[in-house]
Amino acid sequence: MAKRKLGIAVVGIGGAVGTTMAAGVELLRQQLIDTTGLPLAAFDELSEYTDIEFAGWDLFENDLATAAEGHEVLSLKQFNAVRTALGEKRPWPAIADTRFLSNIAGTNVISLAKLRDAVEQVRADIRELRARCDSACVVNLASTEALTEADNAKFASLTAFEKAIDEDAPEISPAMLYAYAAIAEGVPYANFTPSIAADIPALIEFAEAKKVPLAGKDGKTGQTFIKTVLAPALRSRALHIDGWYSTNILGNRDGLALSNDESLASKIRTKSSVLDDMLGYPVEDHIVDIRYYRPRGDNKEAWDNIDISGFLGQQMQIKVNFLCRDSILAAPLAIEIARCLDLARERKEFGIQEQLAAFFKLPMTRNARPEHAFHLQETTLLDWLNKR
Repeated sequence: MAKRKLGIAVVGIGGAVGTTMAAGVELLRQQLIDTTGLPLAAFDELSEYTDIEFAGWDLFENDLATAAEGHEVLSLKQFNAVRTALGEKRPWPAIADTRFLSNIAGTNVISLAKLRDAVEQVRADIRELRARCDSACVVNLASTEALTEADNAKFASLTAFEKAIDEDAPEISPAMLYAYAAIAEGVPYANFTPSIAADIPALIEFAEAKKVPLAGKDGKTGQTFIKTVLAPALRSRALHIDGWYSTNILGNRDGLALSNDESLASKIRTKSSVLDDMLGYPVEDHIVDIRYYRPRGDNKEAWDNIDISGFLGQQMQIKVNFLCRDSILAAPLAIEIARCLDLARERKEFGIQEQLAAFFKLPMTRNARPEHAFHLQETTLLDWLNKR
C-alpha cells in the first residue's frame, strides 16, 4: 500500500493522553519502543504510525514538551528522547465555555462572542493541518463536559442546529462545535470522551450528507474494558450477577474535570449502561463511583467487587484490582481509532462506523442497541479490517 501522511488534530492535545500519543509516535519513529499496546499494529492497510503528524487545540498554551513533563507519564529517558520534537509543537487556541467545563480554565482560548466565528477558526486550523498531510482526522480528548440532553429540538436537524449556531444558542457545547467543524471540512471525527458531540441527530445527518466517517463515544480503556470481558464470560456459564460495585480513583486533568458533579454525571452514564445490556437483565446493585484523588496523578486504580450466584443458589465473589496507567491505556486506542477512521475514508465509508465499537464504552450505532461484549466487538472489527 502506498504510504500516506495522516494528520491527527486532537482536542486537548496538551493533556496527558494527547502528549502521550505524540510522544509514543515520536519514540516509534526513533525506534526506541516497539508496538506493544497498539492492538492493530499488524494491519498494513492502515496508515503507518511513523507517518502520523499531530496538531490540536488546548486551553493551555504550553508546548507539548512542557505539557508532557508536567503530566509525568513518560520515563526520563523517553522524555529526553522526544523533548525537542514535542517542544516544536504548540497548541492552537481552544474553545472554552464555563457552562460546560467550570473547573479547568486556561488562557489559550478562542473568543465565543460569536459561535460561528469560533467554528470558522477551528475549520481554518483543520485546513492548515490537512495542507501538510495526505489526510486528516479529529479526535476529541478534551475533559468531560457537563451532562447535556441530546433530545434538544435545536439538535434534531442540521437546519435547526446551524440556526442555533448563528443565534449563539447557549445549549451548544464546545464538543459539538469541534465535531461540526470537522464534518464541515470533510474530516473524520472521533469522540473519545463521554461528552455529547457528534451523536446528536443534526451532526449524524451532517456526516451522512458530507460523507464523513464518525466514531464514539467514551474510550473503553480500563475498568469498563475488563467488565465487557468478564460479564459475557459469566453469562456463558449461567452465573447470575447479583451486584457489581466499581470504583475509580485518579488524579490527572481528566480526574479533576470529573470532580465537577455535572461532568461526573456524563461519565457515569456511559459506564453504567453497559452491564444490563450485556447480561439481558437489570443488575439492581450496580454501583459506579469515580473520585478525583490528586496524589495518584495518571496512575488510576480501578477496583471491582462482583457478587455472583451459581448452582444450588450458592453465592460467590470476584474481586479485581486494576492498577492502571490511564494515558498508557488510552493513547494507543486513540491512535488506532484515527487510523481506522482514515481507512474508512479511504474505502469511501461514511456516517457511524459501528465496527469501531470495541474502542468505546457507549458505541454509536445506526439503529440497533450497541453490542457491548468485547469478544463480539473484536470479531466485528477484525472482519472489517480483513475485508479487501
